[in-house]
Amino acid sequence: MVVHKHDLTTRWRFSVAPMMDWTDRHCRAFHRHLSAHALLYTEMVTTGAVIFGDRQRLIGFSSLEQPVAMQLGGSDPAALAQAAQICADLGYSEINLNVGCPSDRVQEGRFGACLMREPALVADCVAAMKAVVSVPVTVKCRIGVDDQDQEQALDALADQVLQAGCDQITVHARKAWLSGLSPKENRDIPPLDYSRVYRLKARLPHVPIALNGGLVDIDTSAAQLDHVDGVMLGRSAYHNPELLMKVDPVFYGQPSPYADVFSAVEAFEAYVAAHLESGGYLHAVTRHMLGLFTGRPGARAFRRHLATEAVKREAGVQVLRDAISKVDRHWTPEPPAQSAA
Repeated sequence: MVVHKHDLTTRWRFSVAPMMDWTDRHCRAFHRHLSAHALLYTEMVTTGAVIFGDRQRLIGFSSLEQPVAMQLGGSDPAALAQAAQICADLGYSEINLNVGCPSDRVQEGRFGACLMREPALVADCVAAMKAVVSVPVTVKCRIGVDDQDQEQALDALADQVLQAGCDQITVHARKAWLSGLSPKENRDIPPLDYSRVYRLKARLPHVPIALNGGLVDIDTSAAQLDHVDGVMLGRSAYHNPELLMKVDPVFYGQPSPYADVFSAVEAFEAYVAAHLESGGYLHAVTRHMLGLFTGRPGARAFRRHLATEAVKREAGVQVLRDAISKVDRHWTPEPPAQSAA
C-alpha cells in the first residue's frame, strides 16, 4: 500500500514519537539513516533544562537529523516562550508541547497530561510560543485524563489551542489515568479509542491531526490515513527499527535511503566513528540498534555481542561490524500463508 494524499500536508504524515531515555540524538541519527522523510522528535526536555542546563548535552543535535522537532515540558507561558526561542534559534524545525505524559514527575511540575484539565493555560502557552518563533508550534495530548468526559475534554483542548495558533495536534488515543496507574501501565491499560480521534478530525477537517498509540507496523498505520492526516509510532519503531525502511516508499512515494538495512548500517558507521573520535562510547549509539534484525537468523547473537562488547571503553566500530557478521544477510521471511478459497 502506497499512500498518496497530495491535498493534505505531508509534514506530519509519519513521525517517531518522543520517548524518554530513547530518542536522543544518537537514536535520531540512526533512524534518519532508515528514513529520509519521517519527522523525528527529541525526548521531552523541560523548560528549565533548556534555559539553564548544558544545552549542547541536553538539546544539541546534528543537521543530518532534520526534520527534527523539540518536545518541551512546562506550563509557564513565559518560560516556554524563552525555551521555544532558544530551540528555534538552534535550528529545530518544530516546537511541540507535551500535554500527554502521565508520570508523577510531570504532575508535580504541573505539565504533561495533567494539563488536559487546563485547556486555557495550554492555549496561553501555545500563544506565547507562537509569538516568538516562526516554526510550527504543535501539541501532543491524550483524549482525556481520569474521569474527564473524553468528548468534551479533547474538544475543549483542541479548540482553545487552535484559537491560540497551534499548527497541528497529535493525539495518543487513550485516556491517562493519573490516579491508580503507573506511567508504564498508562501506555497499555487504558483502552485505545481511535474513533475518538477520527471524530476530532471530522470536526476539524482543515487541521492536521495525527494518531498515536498502539500502532505496530507500517501497513496498518498507513491505513489510518483514511481517517487522519498522520501517524506517530513509538515503541514499535524503537524495538523494530527495520520497519522504518518502509516509511519512505509507503508514506511518501520515495525510495528508501538505502537498498537494505545492512547498507544503512554500513553508512551509519561514519556517524559512529565520529562519535567515538569525539570521546564518546560505542554503547551510547548501539543501545538504540539492539532491535535490528528481529526475526532474522543471527539476531540474538547480534544483540548478545553488542550487549557484552559495546559497553567496553575501548570498543570501536569493529565491534559493530563483528555483531552484524553474525546475522544472515541472505535470509528472507516466508510469505504469509494464503487462506483457502
